[in-house]
Amino acid sequence: MIETLRKRFQENMDRHPSVQWQTVEALLQKDEKMLRALSMMEESGGEPDILVMNGHILLCDCAKESPAGRRSLCYDREARLSRKKNTPAGSAVEEAERMGARLMTEAEYRHLQTLGEFDLKTSSWIQTPEEIRRLGGAIFCERRYGTVFTFHNGADSYYGVRGFRCVLTVE
Repeated sequence: MIETLRKRFQENMDRHPSVQWQTVEALLQKDEKMLRALSMMEESGGEPDILVMNGHILLCDCAKESPAGRRSLCYDREARLSRKKNTPAGSAVEEAERMGARLMTEAEYRHLQTLGEFDLKTSSWIQTPEEIRRLGGAIFCERRYGTVFTFHNGADSYYGVRGFRCVLTVE
């Protein structure tokens, strides 16, 4: 996983111009849980890479489309359990937690979009504010017409083109 990440890091220097690979590698060598999470992100199609946001190093999914191995999921466990018919195989929040990661925030998603064009054909669930979730909703983002949009849907909805993007924060 470290070699895959190093190669991606070197191929996409514009995503992290202020970070040295040696710094990232030293942090990863000390954190077996983070390496496992990165491996799971990679295995499910996330193509994780390093981003820098507000002075923090983030490891996040940078696949052009929402990872193929993480689609057709509703938002969270509560939404999954509330479905009476056509229950999805899982939920975005549960899967992210199982991987040892979390969903992107809207700010992180928008930052990613400043570094390239992502989700031109797919959409990605993102962390939903509690007040929206309490009312049964959840939010997702996508890029269309050169613009990043944030939408809402019932948290129990799921689509073949909607997945989620993971983030790990390097401490």
